[in-house]
Amino acid sequence: MTINWAVSKQPAVALAALFLIIPICRGDRVQGASVQVPDARSALMNPKHKLWSQRAPDVFRVRIETSKGTMVIEVHRDWAPRGADRFYNLARAGFFDDSRFFRVRPAFIAQFGIPGDPAIAAVWKGQSIADDPVRESNTRGSIAYAMTGPDTRTTQLYINLSDNSRLDKEGFAPIGKVVEGMEVADQLYAGYGEDAGGGMRGGKQDKIFQSGNAHLDREFPRLDKLLRAAIATR
Repeated sequence: MTINWAVSKQPAVALAALFLIIPICRGDRVQGASVQVPDARSALMNPKHKLWSQRAPDVFRVRIETSKGTMVIEVHRDWAPRGADRFYNLARAGFFDDSRFFRVRPAFIAQFGIPGDPAIAAVWKGQSIADDPVRESNTRGSIAYAMTGPDTRTTQLYINLSDNSRLDKEGFAPIGKVVEGMEVADQLYAGYGEDAGGGMRGGKQDKIFQSGNAHLDREFPRLDKLLRAAIATR
């Protein structure tokens, strides 16, 4: 976003214009920040919106700001094209913003991907995508989708906190890896174990889908927050 201050001889007018422009142009490129889309709420409430058919770049990075610090995930589309496309579009629509790391197990995984807004969570709960072949391994720092069986990946993902390559044979296909801030992932609060939400098979996620952050913040207040996830510019 470029603003030509010379067009106005009144600095106060130009400054006011800047504050009017920023909320509207949330999707503009800002060095080191993000690329997002206008009217994201409409897309988030409609899985058939044209946004979701956008092909991801061959390689892209997602900057994840958390209550413990910042991580950067580098995604390679050729590792898992369907998963990469969905992650790319979810991130640029702000899907993960203001959510929680609801399942963290030391030396295993940190899981996220249920929106804090239950209205959005309800829309996406059953929006699955077809599987990708497993082309990379679930080594430390890699990221993949949670699932309950074939073709059940939705929006929940996990970061491998250790070498979990044993998951490869179960069909968990990594889409990328943490390239900056792995120490942040290691510090995410893990004291609740499986109790705050657990895995997709565990049967403990209903209250998150029903009440979102209100439930988690009340019952599990020490969970770390995913403040924002956005496509990073280079």
